[in-house]
Amino acid sequence: LESVKDIRMLVVDVDGTLTDGGMYYDGKGEALKKFNTRDAKGLLMLRDAGVRVCVVTAENSAVVDARMRKLGITEYFRGVNDKRAWLEDYRARFGIDLSQVAYIGDDLNDLECLQTVGFSCCPADAVPAVRAAVQYVCNAAAGAGAVRELCDLLLARHGD
Repeated sequence: LESVKDIRMLVVDVDGTLTDGGMYYDGKGEALKKFNTRDAKGLLMLRDAGVRVCVVTAENSAVVDARMRKLGITEYFRGVNDKRAWLEDYRARFGIDLSQVAYIGDDLNDLECLQTVGFSCCPADAVPAVRAAVQYVCNAAAGAGAVRELCDLLLARHGD
């Protein structure tokens, strides 16, 4: 895991990574999602250590908007259908090389990004194609501490 020590930016997918991928709907069709508070703490600790923390999702969800506001995560990007193009543009703005980016995702729409970054990771219950493609498969499942596991791993090596 030598590539971990130079990470300057972490990109985190939402559904199936920060959440367990399940969605609860009320009678008005509003989706509710469950987030893990330990994942949130990991993201905030990593950000405090100087790593740029970005949350990216193809969804446009008021629930996710509210969670990001509560956490104070300002680098939150919703409605991103081409994550690879977004990643290329966003990291370039800050002079961050792809080798300095870590990415955690769980499904096929994350695959292109996972294959191009310096450190790729997925939750234990990611789809098989993603598990086969990443450098690190978390022991924890999506929405159950996978993001915290990655944050702890990055924090342990940060500044070595």
